[in-house]
Amino acid sequence: MVNRFVLNAISYHGKGAIQEIPGLVAAKGYKKAFIASDPDLVKFGVTKKVTDILDANGMAYEIYSDIKPNPTIENVQSGVAAYKASGADYMITIGGGSSMDTGKAIGIIINNPEFADVRSLEGVAPTKNRTVFTIAVPTTAGTAAEATINYVITDVERKRKFVCVDTNDIPDIAIVDPDMMATMPKGLTASTGMDALTHAIEGYTTKAAWALADCLNLEAIRLIAKSLRGAVQNDPDGREGMALGQFVTGMAFSNVGLGIAHSMAHTLGAVYDTPHGVACAMMLPIVMEYNAETTGEKYKAIAEAMGVDTTGMDQPTYRKAAIDAVRQLSVDVGIPTKLAALKEEDLDFLAESAYADACRPGNPKDTCVEDLKNLFRKLM
Repeated sequence: MVNRFVLNAISYHGKGAIQEIPGLVAAKGYKKAFIASDPDLVKFGVTKKVTDILDANGMAYEIYSDIKPNPTIENVQSGVAAYKASGADYMITIGGGSSMDTGKAIGIIINNPEFADVRSLEGVAPTKNRTVFTIAVPTTAGTAAEATINYVITDVERKRKFVCVDTNDIPDIAIVDPDMMATMPKGLTASTGMDALTHAIEGYTTKAAWALADCLNLEAIRLIAKSLRGAVQNDPDGREGMALGQFVTGMAFSNVGLGIAHSMAHTLGAVYDTPHGVACAMMLPIVMEYNAETTGEKYKAIAEAMGVDTTGMDQPTYRKAAIDAVRQLSVDVGIPTKLAALKEEDLDFLAESAYADACRPGNPKDTCVEDLKNLFRKLM
């Protein structure tokens, strides 16, 4: 079997890494940046940390911020029009998954205009050209969109999210600067951190998992388990650990896929506008219980990476210990365990949408619509 691994051409890590941007742009000869960043980051001065550096170096840019937390087809299409009108020749995405996913779709369509309807990008789209040159600057420690070949767009009309997988969309350069994450509120730090843990655990147990990805995902689980509680309290070491942990799993899960915790989270986000990280955190222990019998000894390694001493534990015990450790971390950082908006009459649509989601086939245990309905019920 041949396994493929796609990574950023270059990534920079550590405090102050954003200072590298002017030199990188000058070396490439680009003239004007199209900056995709969500409105709250612009409002609260987070985007300004980068634009101040561009200003100090006399570099031109235009900001696009018509981006929702669950970015829509319309956000992408208006962004494509804004990019064309701006005269920009490269892109900087600043934010979490919403900004980066919007930027990925914009960049792909700019260089592959035959996909302008956006919906045609769902799944593995046969694009021919690389996205526009992109520097990605994450402000959350969760989605790792700066390191992946995936992005997710919301189809408001059809009440669904769709996943796009394209080796042409990975940003050319990732700038992972924990100082850019220091202003994240506790709730967002918690939810994006649990999204990262979901990436790592699903990536470690997915059907396509293999040795290189496993090494990265296990280290990511260890880093996140060690760092997330501190990051929520804005501890600098916790922030730095999370910045690295979410990137490490991003490199891995991007190449091996995910499972039904993400399929179900995508559906909850589309129907109820549930924040993606919260939906992942609620679904993860439920899905781990469902998948346990198909994971061999992997839950033992997960439990140990979560800080559990598994000495003397038999298989059922260490599997439960892994699930309990994940559930406890989620509770400790303030994630709810139930979803009040969930209604019995919605279950058919939710389960069918989750079954159709691109992440579902990677789940280690084969599933069906009825099983997914029963898993959703556990949130009620």
